[in-house]
Amino acid sequence: MPETFDIRVPDLGDYADVPVIEIPVAPGQPVDKDQTLLVVESDKATLDIPSPAAGRLVEMLVGLGDTVSAGTLVARLAVEAPGARAEPLTAPVPAPRPAAPPPEPRAEAGCDLLVIGGGPGGYSAAFRAADLGQRVVLVERHATLGGVCLNVGCIPSKALLHVAAVTEEAVRLAAHGISFGAPTVDLEKLRTFKAGTVRRLTDGLAQMARQRKVEVVRGTARFTGPDTVSVALHGGSTRDVTFSAAIVAAGSSPVALPMLPDDPRIVNSTGALELPAVPRRLLVIGGGIIGLEMATVYSALGARVDVVERLPSLLEGVDRDLVSVWTKRNAHRFDRVLTGVEVVSAEARPDGIAVTFSGEAEPGTYDLVLQAAGRRPNGATLGLDAAGVALDGGFVPVDAQMRTNVPHIFAIGDCVGQPMLAHKAVHQGHVAAEAAAGHKAGFDAAVIPSVAYTDPEIAWAGLTETAAKAAGRAVEVARFPWAASGRAIANGADYGLTKLLFDAQTGRVVGGAIVGPSAGDMIGEVALAIEMGADATDIGRTIHPHPTLGETIGLAAEAGLGLCTDLPPVARR
Repeated sequence: MPETFDIRVPDLGDYADVPVIEIPVAPGQPVDKDQTLLVVESDKATLDIPSPAAGRLVEMLVGLGDTVSAGTLVARLAVEAPGARAEPLTAPVPAPRPAAPPPEPRAEAGCDLLVIGGGPGGYSAAFRAADLGQRVVLVERHATLGGVCLNVGCIPSKALLHVAAVTEEAVRLAAHGISFGAPTVDLEKLRTFKAGTVRRLTDGLAQMARQRKVEVVRGTARFTGPDTVSVALHGGSTRDVTFSAAIVAAGSSPVALPMLPDDPRIVNSTGALELPAVPRRLLVIGGGIIGLEMATVYSALGARVDVVERLPSLLEGVDRDLVSVWTKRNAHRFDRVLTGVEVVSAEARPDGIAVTFSGEAEPGTYDLVLQAAGRRPNGATLGLDAAGVALDGGFVPVDAQMRTNVPHIFAIGDCVGQPMLAHKAVHQGHVAAEAAAGHKAGFDAAVIPSVAYTDPEIAWAGLTETAAKAAGRAVEVARFPWAASGRAIANGADYGLTKLLFDAQTGRVVGGAIVGPSAGDMIGEVALAIEMGADATDIGRTIHPHPTLGETIGLAAEAGLGLCTDLPPVARR
């Protein structure tokens, strides 16, 4: 029978706490006597730690980037040596081999990791790196951490959408016997509520940065070389920062439409979230998520809304059956929804912004115009060419570890491509921080869920039915209408829909979508099912609590199996 022995690091002379830079073998592999198990690096040389005997590697107890000293337990080895005494094996130290010189001289680093951008991806990367023991400098051009998402995007918009949803729900309750007076809007209090929500989160981020000893530098960074950036500080001075590794997390900016004049009545999403006033008539340019979320807020506050979208339909990329449900529920908000139409010109007049459209659409005059026609990455503003980092159409190409073509410079989030979503950036930030610290990590998400936080919400993950048809991929679609959900009926949400897509060959779930209240809270189950390779039986046989909206996911899976007892029977073939 094989005996299992501990392998410890031998005497390293004057060195201690040296990092592991290479592990050429994996547990389960056979190894020969004197075969290298791992390589460590001192400040002047690298050392091979060989196997003291032939056998099979049972367990490797250290990882890349871990530090070891003499006597550190690093591995366990199974040796075919009947009767051998179980005692620790210490590998002899071979003669040091000279450390390979770096490809080119690099400045002495002022930090282990520089992160440019303090949004969800950036601060997550900085905090993860600090947790791994790295010295981190985080450069943020705004006064507070959190980036667009927390300060002028995801969080303030959700605060306002919550207010809008409660306001409209109160009106709907009149049909159930509960009536309230007409709502009055105090914009100053509403702004205070929104600002308080944001401040609570930004204060929390600042505290966590201090706890982790992440140095936050307020200013705008530009690369001046492969190892340095120059930061234009808020006070007017500059500061040069050198680094061993860097993560670009600079986010994106709203697209400015060239035909629109410079006028305070024309705003982007940031300006709209400031709630300058409640307009009588609002034009939203762009029928995507941002535009429709803001249309929801301003409609609930009393504005009449027009939407213009140059593509053939609203929420392009979302399946039409879900958009159809949304459109019916929101018909009261809009005077006009112009699809396949573009803004031709706009003129600032005393009585409003006069806008003309393409085709036969009648012109209109608006008190406020929101341009929500998309966002562009900020990577081109950072002087990345000085560091040798390549760009492709404004985005930064990266590999699975989020590395750019310059191996010690990483990029994440909006800078690296679609979808431009905060939750994607967070996961990429963790991967980049771990890879920069020498750990094995990769971004291999099977799906990235998306949510339109409108009323009702629409959420989807994985393959859509529209995309499957376009690609000629055979899928089976299972739908569960919320008209058969007790909870949805009780909540006045019987218009909702949950659907799942299954691969016709394997039966595994490959996509799903939900329209209705709390769709965004439920779509995570669908994303997890796709990641885990679940099929309809896995989901349908999972007991969901009743009565809930979430159980519609399980019921949709049962419908796909033809055994849902909450729907009329399926005709037998």
